[in-house]
Amino acid sequence: MYDYIKGILTKITAKTIVVETHGIGYALQVANPYRFSDKVGTDVQFYLHQVVREDAHLLFGFATEEEKNVFLNLISVTGIGPTTALAIIAVDDNDGLVAAIDSSNITYLTKFPKVGKKTAQQMVLDLAGKFEPSATSADEGGRADKPVSQGNPALDEAIEALLALGYKATELKKIKTFFEGTTDTTENYIKSALKMLMK
Repeated sequence: MYDYIKGILTKITAKTIVVETHGIGYALQVANPYRFSDKVGTDVQFYLHQVVREDAHLLFGFATEEEKNVFLNLISVTGIGPTTALAIIAVDDNDGLVAAIDSSNITYLTKFPKVGKKTAQQMVLDLAGKFEPSATSADEGGRADKPVSQGNPALDEAIEALLALGYKATELKKIKTFFEGTTDTTENYIKSALKMLMK
C-alpha cells in the first residue's frame, strides 16, 4: 500500500493531477484539482490511498493526513464511494461536516451529490464522534465583478470539475448563469460554487 508520493506537479485536469517522480507520471484523483494550480512545476507531496478494481488501479491524493483520514472514514460508510467522498472533501468545511454528523443534520448531508437520506443516516450512525473539528475551514472564494468579453475558460473548467465530483448538470446550470459576466480563477469559482450548492 502506498503512503505518500513526492515529485513535481506537472499537469492538472478536471479530475486529476499528475505528479512526476523518477520519470513516471502518477495520476492522482483529488478533491478540487485546481486549488493546486499555483504549484504546477514545483515539488509537492501528497498522501495516497489506492483502490484496486477489476478494471482499474486508482490513486487518490490528499494534501494532508487529516484530509486522507476524513476520506477513509467516509468510504467506510455503506453507500459512499471514493468519488462521493472526494465531493464531500472538496467543500473544505470539516467543521460543518462534523457538526452535521454529530447533530444528525440529514438535510445538510443530503446536499452532497449521490448522498440520499439513507446514506446520510448511515453516515450519522457510523461516524458520529469519530471526527475532530479542523482548525480551519474554507476561505471565502470571492469573485471579481469584471466583465468577460468572450467565453470564460476558468468557469468552464470549474463546471467540468464539479461534474466530475458528481454534481448534476441541472444544478450547475444555475451556478454558471450566476457567474456569467464575471472573471476569477477556476479554484475560486469551484469554492464559491460549492458554498452555494451547500446552502
